[in-house]
Amino acid sequence: MKPASNPITPVGYAALKARYDHLLGTERPEIVEIVSWAAGNGDRSENGDYIYGRKRMREIDRELTHLSRRMKAARIIDPTEQPDKDRVFFGATVTLADQDDTIQTVTLVGDDEQDAAAGKIGWSSPMARTLRGAAIGDSRTVRLPSGAKEWEVVAIGYA
Repeated sequence: MKPASNPITPVGYAALKARYDHLLGTERPEIVEIVSWAAGNGDRSENGDYIYGRKRMREIDRELTHLSRRMKAARIIDPTEQPDKDRVFFGATVTLADQDDTIQTVTLVGDDEQDAAAGKIGWSSPMARTLRGAAIGDSRTVRLPSGAKEWEVVAIGYA
């Protein structure tokens, strides 16, 4: 089965790779050393260092597998190379206004790099799906858990 495409910015891919390298090159070897030392101390059934170390090693291995799959499926898209900068596509920074003239700025990024507090929304989020292809002046209704809300696209940028 072919993995689903995972659009991601170059910065987002670098962050995934850095996390993978840190886990594989730093954290996992430290845990392996602790587990080896703890295993040499005798009874493993009551050895907290051994039990915790094995548990942490499994967590690290699961995260390494997850990161590996996400990086393998990644399709790196540089937002600055977007051919049509007049419409909202992957990597766009969009300024929106609602009915109350509340301004909100969001950037459409890969799902692995989303951070709502920083204004980065995942490509497959309801708001991003609704904004795809919009131009300046377009109004879009976003269906959110709290109810439908209408937003007007005020500005589009690609950094």
